[in-house]
Amino acid sequence: MKKKSWFVIIVTLVLCSLSAAQPVFNGSEIFPPEEFSARRARIMALIGDGVAILQATTERPGEQPMRQNNQFFYLSGVADPWSILVIDGRSKQSMLLLEPRNERREFRNGIPRLYPGSEAAKATGIDAILDRAEFAHIMEEIGAEGRMIHTPFRPEVLGNASASDPLKLWKMIKADPWDGRVSREEAFIAKLKAAAPRSEIKDLDPLIDEMRVIKSPREIELIREATWISGLAIMEVMRDAQPGQYEYELQAAADYIFKKYGAYGPSYFALIATGRNTYYTHYHKNTAVLQEDDLVQIDYAPDYKYYQSDITRVFPANGKFSPWQREYYTISLKLYQALLTSIKAHTAPRDIIKIAVGKMDKILASFRFTDPKIEEAAAAYVERFRTSKRNSLGHMVGMAVHDVRGKPREILEPGMVFTIEPALRLEDEHLGIRLEDILLVTEDGVENLSEFVPIEIDDIEELMAQPGVSDAILKLPPAAAKSLRR
Repeated sequence: MKKKSWFVIIVTLVLCSLSAAQPVFNGSEIFPPEEFSARRARIMALIGDGVAILQATTERPGEQPMRQNNQFFYLSGVADPWSILVIDGRSKQSMLLLEPRNERREFRNGIPRLYPGSEAAKATGIDAILDRAEFAHIMEEIGAEGRMIHTPFRPEVLGNASASDPLKLWKMIKADPWDGRVSREEAFIAKLKAAAPRSEIKDLDPLIDEMRVIKSPREIELIREATWISGLAIMEVMRDAQPGQYEYELQAAADYIFKKYGAYGPSYFALIATGRNTYYTHYHKNTAVLQEDDLVQIDYAPDYKYYQSDITRVFPANGKFSPWQREYYTISLKLYQALLTSIKAHTAPRDIIKIAVGKMDKILASFRFTDPKIEEAAAAYVERFRTSKRNSLGHMVGMAVHDVRGKPREILEPGMVFTIEPALRLEDEHLGIRLEDILLVTEDGVENLSEFVPIEIDDIEELMAQPGVSDAILKLPPAAAKSLRR
């Protein structure tokens, strides 16, 4: 197959930058209806005689692409805004309530809509698809019987966020004396209480969260795909990086890869930090210039078909590790790998940490340090693990980059997907090295889904010697450059 010319690639990049369009997927394009039906069946078993009620998100203001909230999509696979899902534990039936057909809104935000009727039932696998106006009558029946109602209490997560983010925001908004608004979820709960005063209303989030912790085979494949896209993006950033660039220029190369492979957008803002900015865990100003002797850290991943990834790598701005950088990076990597190689299934994280610390002690004893500050920082790094009382290695990853945790678990179980991301910081120099991989717990052990992304020094330097997007721009003939400006 003939390789595309750099000119074609640059033209593609420019065209991508001119369009804000994002791919929007309905559930049937991601999972078969049976996957969502099985999830609803589990909810029915958990709520007994009660009903579960979830509201979809609203339409986006202005020219913003539609994305459904995670909890609603997880149980329905429906991307339509303003929808309401009712799961009846007694009848073992589900109902989806949709807006009636409106020709003027047929393709609002470019998305073909579902409408009440048999076609929508067939597409979604949901038992009954009704007009949204019928919800008032449904609530009358539920209220008359005083049945227990389960509904999400947390504010919705739409992407570019984890559950804790909108939760904190809406708490601040409610507490603000010059605002005081409540979230849609809190307002919806008040409406449900008014419509069914005899019914007890319980939080549905813990039940869904518990289901989301263990990923199905199809979910794992989507996370694997998101991780592949993330890894390709980070590798493209490594190729492209060179002194004199702004941090935000590196993001452009990654965004191109996200768009090319069908991502909705990023999972979170690009964490691209050079030099002293590497000290920060979640730095995202992205306006510093890469210097010749800088180390650069990138932590970036796509939002792909409602699933996320999370990978971090560190590399030299000029493509070659200096002797000092080699020492700093090598001890960081060795200690990181001591933890990585200690992880196994059916084991408590606290026991994994104990095994890792034993490996780390041997690494410190045999490593030849030339800089006392690096040695001191490495010892402190190990000591933090030694004295840690947490039974955790990192954070879960799934429909959110910091995914829901479900009930506290003592051991790692097959189907969990999580990251580890310890940082080795040099306080006086205001520098940090943080590495991160996506790990899948299997029956046999743990699979590193991001293992293909270079992490060893020689592999990073070899990758960075390859041409990047910026090399193509600098070498573009004047006539070609002029044509791009037209």
